[in-house]
Amino acid sequence: MQRLRKPLPADAQELARLHVECWKETYTHLLPEGFFDSAHDEQRLGMWTRALDDPNPLFRICVAENEDGKLVGFALSAPPTGNTEGLREDVARQLYNLYVLQAFHSDGTGQALLDAVLGDEPAVLWVAAQNPRAIRFYERNGFAFDGTTEDDPSAPEITDARMLR
Repeated sequence: MQRLRKPLPADAQELARLHVECWKETYTHLLPEGFFDSAHDEQRLGMWTRALDDPNPLFRICVAENEDGKLVGFALSAPPTGNTEGLREDVARQLYNLYVLQAFHSDGTGQALLDAVLGDEPAVLWVAAQNPRAIRFYERNGFAFDGTTEDDPSAPEITDARMLR
């Protein structure tokens, strides 16, 4: 497992790069040609710059770094937004992001990140139905599909499926 810490505003650029790299490793085969363009990179940088420059106290963000101080994973949870229809009243957290570079899969980093931003609280998340590795991980952590799915017009090969615990 890698060292965990709270990200700082100075981490925004590296965190945006990591976010894009993890998406490339995980979803390139499911995304349209040209998906990872400079506008996509800029969008991620803007997202992380805003999140780290003016942290929302309701957000829990954690990063994992290797022994050289390089970021290798991250997780973010916050109150649920979007399609919350049918959620139990006790579900007050949503896992928005949990990504770890493939080179660090199966070393406990993903579990540590999940624990850092969710603990064992009731929660909701959306997972790509085409990502069996992530699904197995979430199932081991008590999540189960509730039958709700959504399609993303920008990524027509990916179906997001909702899981709850």
